[in-house]
Amino acid sequence: MFLQLDQVSVRYRSQVDGSGREAVRSVGLSLPAGGIGVLIGPSGCGKTSLLRAVAGLERLHAGRITLGGEVLGDAAQRLHLPAERRRIGMVFQDYALFPHLSVAQNVGFGLHSWPRAEREARVSEMLALVGLSAHARQAPHQLSGGQQQRIALARALAPRPRLLLLDEPFSALDVELRERLAHEVRDILKQMGTSALFVTHDQQEAFALGDVIGVMNQGVLDQWDSAYDLYHRPATAFVANFIGHGVFAPARIVTTPQGTRVDTPLGLLDDVAGCPLPEAYPGGECQVLLRADDIVHDDHAPVKARILRKSFRGAEFLYTLALAEGLEVLAHVPSHHDHQVGEWIGVRACVDHVVTFPRGTA
Repeated sequence: MFLQLDQVSVRYRSQVDGSGREAVRSVGLSLPAGGIGVLIGPSGCGKTSLLRAVAGLERLHAGRITLGGEVLGDAAQRLHLPAERRRIGMVFQDYALFPHLSVAQNVGFGLHSWPRAEREARVSEMLALVGLSAHARQAPHQLSGGQQQRIALARALAPRPRLLLLDEPFSALDVELRERLAHEVRDILKQMGTSALFVTHDQQEAFALGDVIGVMNQGVLDQWDSAYDLYHRPATAFVANFIGHGVFAPARIVTTPQGTRVDTPLGLLDDVAGCPLPEAYPGGECQVLLRADDIVHDDHAPVKARILRKSFRGAEFLYTLALAEGLEVLAHVPSHHDHQVGEWIGVRACVDHVVTFPRGTA
């Protein structure tokens, strides 16, 4: 693997009493050459601290980081390669552009040691790549937020870094521009063949960008996987709860003449190929993850639910429903099914990936 983190820990020491706080704990992940990884999680989960450790801005408390076979940091050997020698580019949340320099001068800022002809050719190549050739002589403030972010990206890519790190690069932009720019940046990175590691709090942004996505929780990397598997095959209850819309319902794994099934308040679930056997839980009792797209509105279904809340999403509503026994579930319902709050509707479970966890873990 091109980027390899082995049991990486980062600790911050208190200025008051000298005690240590572990911001990142025993994280391991790998990224192939040309791959795009994304770290996502709630505020304070350690994702930016991990990014800073890769950049060389934080020393490792434990573990080892290698890039292209070169050791960047190894706590056991007290080895720490300075940030300026790692050949890693960074794009920050605030762009960090120089207001007194033109767009072209900003892009070429890190190329002072290059011969003039090569520097100018590289700047022109980068501006063309990000679609800003016509704005080379303008000042950054004369361009939109999305264009300024592309300047920052071009500047980071210009010196041909081995790895690009991006910390919440689109957070200052509006939602629609953020997702569009995420797709554009992914296309640019793939065209360049540049490996990249992003930090974001936005799930849609992560899904648009990443080949592989890591969900962090209190300094620990809970899962490093594809977006599909994070959603459909979450490794922990935290990942299941953090990614997408869903609830945990009480359930029991049972053995029937037709095979192993999961008994839920919405009936028996059949597709249990990835589920543990009944003996994995005491008495088979567990909790099952029910995504909003697992609950289907069906007027002929025997199970009825009352609409507690509804949120219009354009093509669909997100309904919050209460079953007769009180369990609340979520459901995506086509928006032409415009039922009223308080109304009872029929629902059934249609679960392609049955995911269970021990009782009380969510």
